[in-house]
Amino acid sequence: MGVWQLLTVGAVMLIGLCGVLVPGVPGQAIVWAAVAWWALDDITGVAWGVLAGATGVLLLNQAVRPFLPPRRFKAAGVARRSVLVAGATAVAGFFVLPVVGGIAGFVGGLYGAERVRLGSRGDGWASARTVLRAGGYSVMAELFACLLVVGAWLGAVIWG
Repeated sequence: MGVWQLLTVGAVMLIGLCGVLVPGVPGQAIVWAAVAWWALDDITGVAWGVLAGATGVLLLNQAVRPFLPPRRFKAAGVARRSVLVAGATAVAGFFVLPVVGGIAGFVGGLYGAERVRLGSRGDGWASARTVLRAGGYSVMAELFACLLVVGAWLGAVIWG
């Protein structure tokens, strides 16, 4: 697979990661489709292993999803900007501090955005907890699963 195709697969995965944060966009399916596209073009054991692992992780996330609170951001009065900031810091945190940084980045970004919006530490934490209860846990789980898939793909491309 050429460099331009790899960059295009990476761009599609980035669109899928952003799609996790936008209601109605099937972010997981987009990320999985990008991995499948790469694996079908780069026919190696590593590529098929990454595709099988991605399928397993994303199916596991779909199985866990009913046990997480549904997304009700509008009903809870959540600012859309806070969720987007949390998602962006989760992606950055995942690559700065692999695996653990995604969760820490999501919660930290959410708290930071809410603290800036509301102006005080106590209100920021209270609002961040409200956002997590209103669907932030399900967004965080879906984003984390997609980040694991993207991280595995990136590792396979760089070191495989």
